[in-house]
Amino acid sequence: MDKQKAKNRIEKLKREINHHRYLYHVLDREEISDAALDSLKHELYDLEQKYPEFITPDSPTQRVGGKPLDKFKKVRHKTRMMSMEDAFNDTELADWETRITRILGHKPTEYFAELKMDGLAVSLIYEKGILIQAATRGDGIIGEDVTQNIRTIEAIPLKLETSRLETSLRSKIENRSFEVRGEVYLEKKEFEEINKQREKQELQVYANPRNLAAGSIRQLDPKVMAKRKLNFNIYEVTTDLGVKNHSDNFKIAKQLGFKINNQTKIAKDVHEIEKLFKTWEKKRDKLPYQVDGVVIKVNNLKDRQKLGSIGKAYRWEIAYKWAAEQATTLIKDIVVQVGRTGALTPVAVLKPVSVAGSTISRATLHNEDEIHRKDVRIGDTVIIQKAGDVIPEVVEVLKRMRPKNAKKFNMPSKCPICGTKTVRPEGEAIHRCPNKNCASQMRRRIIHFVSKAGVNMEGLGPKIIDQLIDAGLIKSSVDLFKLTPGDLEPLERFAEKSSQNVYDSIQSSKEISLDRFIYSLSIRSTGAEMAVDLAKQFHSLEKFSQTSYEDIRRMYGVADKTAQEIYNWLQNKGHQKFIANLLKLGIKVKNYHSPIKTNKLKGQSFVVTGSLDAMSREQAHKKIIQYGGDVNSSISAKTDYVIAGENPGSKIDKAKKLGVEIIDEKKFLGMIR
Repeated sequence: MDKQKAKNRIEKLKREINHHRYLYHVLDREEISDAALDSLKHELYDLEQKYPEFITPDSPTQRVGGKPLDKFKKVRHKTRMMSMEDAFNDTELADWETRITRILGHKPTEYFAELKMDGLAVSLIYEKGILIQAATRGDGIIGEDVTQNIRTIEAIPLKLETSRLETSLRSKIENRSFEVRGEVYLEKKEFEEINKQREKQELQVYANPRNLAAGSIRQLDPKVMAKRKLNFNIYEVTTDLGVKNHSDNFKIAKQLGFKINNQTKIAKDVHEIEKLFKTWEKKRDKLPYQVDGVVIKVNNLKDRQKLGSIGKAYRWEIAYKWAAEQATTLIKDIVVQVGRTGALTPVAVLKPVSVAGSTISRATLHNEDEIHRKDVRIGDTVIIQKAGDVIPEVVEVLKRMRPKNAKKFNMPSKCPICGTKTVRPEGEAIHRCPNKNCASQMRRRIIHFVSKAGVNMEGLGPKIIDQLIDAGLIKSSVDLFKLTPGDLEPLERFAEKSSQNVYDSIQSSKEISLDRFIYSLSIRSTGAEMAVDLAKQFHSLEKFSQTSYEDIRRMYGVADKTAQEIYNWLQNKGHQKFIANLLKLGIKVKNYHSPIKTNKLKGQSFVVTGSLDAMSREQAHKKIIQYGGDVNSSISAKTDYVIAGENPGSKIDKAKKLGVEIIDEKKFLGMIR
């Protein structure tokens, strides 16, 4: 066979194998036996070995390839991979519809409902129709590059089947980057087979399919991953294809060769969804895969754009989950944990019990008031529940089973770690240890400081932090930057290479963005979202450090109490010294990159109220900031404009009283053109 004939034969074999992949994974049909398909793959492999110049990245033989990785690279998502708001009953679902109806000004005409796969979310990016990158969700902004592993999943096309599309749509996909998102999962039968093999080898069995799928994706050797036979279902096309509805995107994705879950429905209202939910609930145990609820999305893409997002979730979708799984067990003890901000949290130590595929030995009791309200005692038999990724909690005490020697619990008057007298601030349900040098608080602050969302010191998990503390090498996060490889080598399980790796990780984290640095400081009421807001507002560490209470309070959506907590933290001399010491040791905090495009609205403050037509309030806020203006949540004499949409509420009355100019959406858009 000459080269040209070999090339032609290779192309024919690739087309034929991809055709049968499409039939099996997308249409759930088979035309030939597995043995015949394997024979085609074998012939293709042999020809490519003889003529390696004809091997292409989209060849079926390239699903498993490449050397094992040392570690996964970090990748930034083009758009954030969001979380989802949860609903656990019909009332919560109806409340969601009420909220989005108020923003839209009308009820959505259609909802798209699909089963919520219990797997691992991934993003797939194609260039000119070829898969070039696959990434895990990570924190939603930055994930891990798992392309090598994802290529082993037969249900994922390495090359998009654009030939089935009309010319204009084919051109859109073939000539630019194309992204889809979906769920990697393991079917029940494959999970059971893997556990059978592990039992034979006297190895520990896996707890549930989701954990195994997640662990498989993070295998550094793709050959190990390939043996797991993972599956994939698409749930979103993020690239704008110019269609009207989400359901249209699903049809296109199927034509392109993606596996679509056949348990999808278009519903006219939430009452229809409630019926679907109950029907699927009865059938879910018979499904070949695990599901934990139903995802409901607004079908119209224009309505979605208007609804936008809030926090880490889109307003236009919600996960309606089955009732939380419950089990009964005994409370053996109640212990108190001390958090990084001094909060004391009571935790029930349980007789281990399996719930929702996980073995649970501890459950939160939240606070003293909650313990007294539920009358939880040591020795009680209790019902615990776990819903999705929520921390297990005690739901109810079975009081008829209470033993005579059951002990009541009261919060300790002294910190169980450092012995300092605890306080319960007025109006709060939480007891706190006021000693900032408490060993538990220090430990948890260091763990928080080095976390992925903080300065991101890879390789420094809680166990290593404990080793460093126990060895007397560190007392605070500042001490991490004083460590040398020689300090680390004497520690147990540390060698020259691992010591150098940890040292290098610490050094590489010295340059950090302002928002991540603020988050790493463990300021009360300052999570990742608030840290970003503060970075946007103050732009530099210097301005943030010197800010006033009034400046923080004026920020959109910041309550008095939160502003006071942030201001008090910044005024503390110990905290000022902490930041100064970090800077002396070479920490470089990068200024926030401003989203401001122009200063058209500079010096002007706005309040947005009511439902707008062309955009959501969140989108209006972003535009104000992009054009240099200030956004406020409440109206004062210093407010320049109130942008009023439909149903603006009482803010209009206050604006009229104060003589603040009221404008509509059209006039606002005219101001920024």
